[in-house]
Amino acid sequence: MGSTLVKVPSDFALKTMNFVHKTILTVSGGKKGWSAGNMPVLKLTTTGRTSGQPRECMLTSPIQQGDTYVVVASRGGDDHNPAWFVNLRANSTVWIETQTEAKHERRARIATSDERDEMWPIIVAKYANYGGYQLKTEREIPLIFLEKV
Repeated sequence: MGSTLVKVPSDFALKTMNFVHKTILTVSGGKKGWSAGNMPVLKLTTTGRTSGQPRECMLTSPIQQGDTYVVVASRGGDDHNPAWFVNLRANSTVWIETQTEAKHERRARIATSDERDEMWPIIVAKYANYGGYQLKTEREIPLIFLEKV
């Protein structure tokens, strides 16, 4: 089933949610906005694949493995990958900021098929919305490891 049958967030809505989330962090002095849906939130900075400019977005991390954060390139179940995913696929050097860690460099690595097959059911069991996103699109929603360098 493609996204033509199910409404996914528009680019404007996604950018607005991202802006509001970053504003909450700024206005609260970093005291609010580091959790959403019982998941930790992180600020991911990628390098624009065309512009070469830094691009920030706020993401949830449904799973953490040691000091590695796992993020989901769901884009609300859209048929297209999010821009941040396309950027990190072009350049795997990224930076993250979390509630407990200042902005620092990481390496983004896309989960292998075996890793995704193992982790996806765990993510969906804990956070059912991701399963709903997968049902909205024919693309396989990628999982990304944000690993310390």
